[in-house]
Amino acid sequence: MGKHYTKEIKLEAVRLFEAGKTHGEITEGLGIRDGQRTKKWIRVYREKGAEGFEKVGRKGKGGRRPQKEKPQAYIARLEMEVALLKKFHTELREVPLAQRNIGRFTTTEQTTR
Repeated sequence: MGKHYTKEIKLEAVRLFEAGKTHGEITEGLGIRDGQRTKKWIRVYREKGAEGFEKVGRKGKGGRRPQKEKPQAYIARLEMEVALLKKFHTELREVPLAQRNIGRFTTTEQTTR
């Protein structure tokens, strides 16, 4: 039977990936056996957010109710979301600045007649 990882480990793997770490670095650093797991966790996080890591009973949709998020986990999730939003905002600001310098012809001399 496969090893089960906690929601915190999965969120940490997502955070490390968003911080620029490779899948190999993440699996080695967190002691994850299968490198494909991090790719799956990142896909699940992008599709469903942290709720995608909630345990679901074997009965499927009618199984256990998701537990309330603990305050520490909630704060950690919010901090990660803020960091991602800051990174995204910075990248969005850089695009118009880069576009301003593309395709423009500027002269340093004035033409005289």
